[in-house]
Amino acid sequence: MFDGVIFDMDGLMVDTEPVWMKCWEPALAHFGHAAPPGIADAVRGSSGDAAARILREMVSPQLDAKAFWEYFSSLAEQAFAQGVEKKPGLDELLAYLGERNVPCAVASSSSRRGIESNLRSIGATDRFQAIVPSSDVSHAKPAPDIFLEAARRLGTKPSRTMVLEDSFNGVRAGAAGGFFTVMVPDLACPDDEIRSVASRVCASLLEVRDLLARGEMV
Repeated sequence: MFDGVIFDMDGLMVDTEPVWMKCWEPALAHFGHAAPPGIADAVRGSSGDAAARILREMVSPQLDAKAFWEYFSSLAEQAFAQGVEKKPGLDELLAYLGERNVPCAVASSSSRRGIESNLRSIGATDRFQAIVPSSDVSHAKPAPDIFLEAARRLGTKPSRTMVLEDSFNGVRAGAAGGFFTVMVPDLACPDDEIRSVASRVCASLLEVRDLLARGEMV
């Protein structure tokens, strides 16, 4: 068993990715731009300077990234306020880890307010001992900073900590930090590069629970 488990949020614990995707067109239109093909896939798992760079490259060098993200996030928060759906197997995995006193953290590119809102919505606030939004670290995924900070707060070593991710950049970040990194695909199916980087690929969080229970998550 691992000493700690770090969860991504969007697309891994909660089914928020379709909401984020629907926000791109109206958010960019608000700033006078069309949504370029592939923008959601390119930004997924990124934040901060990395996300701003992608916006400048794919949309416009003149786009005010800070203003855009504030507006984009406001649209998403309005949608999330209606409630979000849990991903299959989340309750079972959290219950299994809780029964064994394995500490858990959330490390997400979303804001702290967004993370806390979603955790309240799915009734999982008390399941996590630490919350690390991207604003708490200097470098966003695919840098490992956010996972290293989460492990520090849990008091665990990366080599003894599992990272659960659905995005390519998240998997890269976990692997770069020396974590046992499991990809649970949501919208993006792993390619050869990601399969070579990830410690394991599982179809669902329920499969993660089952493999842990059988002692096969190695």
